[in-house]
Amino acid sequence: MQRRVEISVIVPAYNEEKYIRNVLDGLRDQTFKNFETIVALRPGSDSTKEIAESYGAKVVVVKEKGIGVGRNRGAAAAIGGLLVFLDADTKPSRNLLRTYHDAFARKKIVAATGPIEPLEKSSKRVKLGFKFVSVLFVKSSILFGRPSIVGLNFAVWRDAFTRIGGFDERYATYEDWDLSLRLKREGRIVFLDKALAYTSARRIRAWGILGFFRYHVGNMARYHFLRKPKEYYEPIR
Repeated sequence: MQRRVEISVIVPAYNEEKYIRNVLDGLRDQTFKNFETIVALRPGSDSTKEIAESYGAKVVVVKEKGIGVGRNRGAAAAIGGLLVFLDADTKPSRNLLRTYHDAFARKKIVAATGPIEPLEKSSKRVKLGFKFVSVLFVKSSILFGRPSIVGLNFAVWRDAFTRIGGFDERYATYEDWDLSLRLKREGRIVFLDKALAYTSARRIRAWGILGFFRYHVGNMARYHFLRKPKEYYEPIR
């Protein structure tokens, strides 16, 4: 008899052999154990698939491009009632799944997110930028009724995710914040201070912190005023 899995962790990936062990090691060390790991893999030229399988992850092959597509295909293969989304260059804190599990058991909520800190050793300026975006901005967006959860660290009831049709696959960027606004109609979204994850600052290192903020502030404006977020997000490996 198949065991009842409570949480399905979904990790979209493409050519992530340098980073994917971070998320898989972090999941292996979780204090909460009743979960499955699904790597939604767009086939590439490296050993991401072999690494994921060596950790016992379920690998779902995704032929189409797009992180929203990958997350949707991973969710379609999930058997857990609660979906947790992490990125391949992101490492969960040891109690991340426990924090999400307990919060959804106690609270009448539909989705939750938490703080994000840089995975690598980083300057105070970069750390402050992470705190501003992943804590102050996200908390404020939830408070003012325009939730903007970050796709690399959040949890959602699978039923609610399915009802709204998951991620809008037309969007190459801003797909997570678009999802947040649609999830708001399904119920309450909360910020959990203990749902901490660490993610690579590789994009900030490549673009510079000002370039990073310029891109995302501009993209936010494009989405809110034109409903046309940018159609390309430079891959940084």
